[in-house]
Amino acid sequence: MNILVALDANYIRPLKVALQSMFLNNQDETFAIYLMHSSIEQSELDDLTQYIDRHGSELKPVYVADDYFKDAPAHAYYTKEMYYRLLAFKFLPETLDRILYLDPDILVINPIRELYETDLTDYLFAAAYHNKVSVNEVNKIRLTPYNIDAYYNSGVLLMNLEEQRQQIDEHEIYQFVEKNRARLIMPDQDVLNALYSKKIKNLDETLYNYDTRFYSHYKNKSNGVCDMDYIIHHTVILHFCGKKKPWKKRYSGKFHALYKHYEKLAFAQAR
Repeated sequence: MNILVALDANYIRPLKVALQSMFLNNQDETFAIYLMHSSIEQSELDDLTQYIDRHGSELKPVYVADDYFKDAPAHAYYTKEMYYRLLAFKFLPETLDRILYLDPDILVINPIRELYETDLTDYLFAAAYHNKVSVNEVNKIRLTPYNIDAYYNSGVLLMNLEEQRQQIDEHEIYQFVEKNRARLIMPDQDVLNALYSKKIKNLDETLYNYDTRFYSHYKNKSNGVCDMDYIIHHTVILHFCGKKKPWKKRYSGKFHALYKHYEKLAFAQAR
């Protein structure tokens, strides 16, 4: 199974936690993990390689020249590397026809195979949108000129690489960023939605991109069905969206203890 991540050295520790959860809950799978980066030191890549090797999978670093997106908007928790997923088709081997992109601020708590095998015929991506007025509708209004149907979250993206190679023009992405740099609040996500929203297959957010900030919202909206038992047995990907992250000292979210459990497992051998 092909997995894609794109990050700098600051996110290697969260990445290990995400991978630990994926390995533990998908023990019958082997993964080729493609890491797109422009600045991670070889020693750090070697350490990550050893970590992944211990779990029977393989790291495949993909170096991206530092001048790609060098002038694109980026700040504290939105790094330049976040744009790389938009051009993954350009840098990944042409033998790959699909890959699953994952942000490092996630946990994979159930088998991922069904998501990976989602039919992508005629679609560039499959993704989930957070169907909450404060998230979806506000962003649709913000990107009104581009007439999007839904505002998809870019943290979990199943990619149809064959279709992307045929349909995505990288220069169109650069032009969009340059034209709209002042209004890009969630930069790569804004690009993804403005240019490709109508070519994204919708995924169930409670299964594949559960926003951990909104436990009460999901539970109430489902008339109590989407409770903690449902999540633990059915949800595949928990996504710790927003500025507050579970590896930070002051975090106190609903799933903090679960995250700390996988963090402990990920670094047990390092102690």
